[in-house]
Amino acid sequence: MIELKNTVKKFDTFTALDGVDLKIEKGTAFGLLGSNGAGKSTILRLLSGIYSPDGGQVLVDGKSAYDNVETKQKVFFINDETVQFASFTLKGLKDYYKGYYPNFSEELFESLRKKVNLPLDKKISDFSKGMKRQAIVIIGLACRTDYLLLDEAFDGLDPTMRIIVKKMLVDAMLDRQLTTIISSHNLKEINEVCDSAALLHEGKIIFSREIDSIKSNIHKVQVVFPKNPDGSPADYTHEQFAKEGLDILHFERNQSIYYIIAKGDEDTLNAFFAPKKPLLLEVIPLTLEEVFIYELEVLGYDSSDING
Repeated sequence: MIELKNTVKKFDTFTALDGVDLKIEKGTAFGLLGSNGAGKSTILRLLSGIYSPDGGQVLVDGKSAYDNVETKQKVFFINDETVQFASFTLKGLKDYYKGYYPNFSEELFESLRKKVNLPLDKKISDFSKGMKRQAIVIIGLACRTDYLLLDEAFDGLDPTMRIIVKKMLVDAMLDRQLTTIISSHNLKEINEVCDSAALLHEGKIIFSREIDSIKSNIHKVQVVFPKNPDGSPADYTHEQFAKEGLDILHFERNQSIYYIIAKGDEDTLNAFFAPKKPLLLEVIPLTLEEVFIYELEVLGYDSSDING
């Protein structure tokens, strides 16, 4: 299990993480979402022992991640940059990491390498961006760590490369309960790969939940009500519905049609509106992107730089 307990990380006067509490269960595919500067990469660098926290705790299987060789051997961190590998060949890079990770599997490395046909003796600097990403993912998986951390793992890859890298990750997760933590600002990638996700903004956790529960507990409601007995249109307000117990994230009315984003499963929302005998009632699931946008907006945050 991974735990951050009231974790603080500062860089000079900038607070990258501000009292973060986060728990990630073993065997989970977990997504860290947020705009640039939200704190995602900082969490990964804390977990891999690159940074030490300025407050609170960062624990991997109950032990500190920083300055702890035993813990570091359980974690492999794939940075979003590969320039540091430029002078290596793939064979040289493999031998380098093999010296640090006692569970390294030559058999797994060669099996994965052959699947994507990467050359052993060609310098990494001569690889395409997609090949560089494949190379480090292959080595990370061959190290057979308990935890694999990926920072913007799919950024800049073409669709074919994305599929190949995702398949490698999913196979490893299924084969040996690998815990994978993926940082991204791209909601679609997280939705496709991860079981659970946390949304960060300005160094704080907005929420952390299972993705299925995130999507099943917020819906878009389109509803039309009968006219009043005097022929005037029904006139419901945000405040009225809220007073009756509806947890509203967004409320909009266009003539007779109400557009409402509300928390609750489909049955709960249907039951709320049924006594008002609507002429039209549609309860529509939201995409993960829509859920996060409305969650941020209701908290007063700017969601414009989180994309799908």
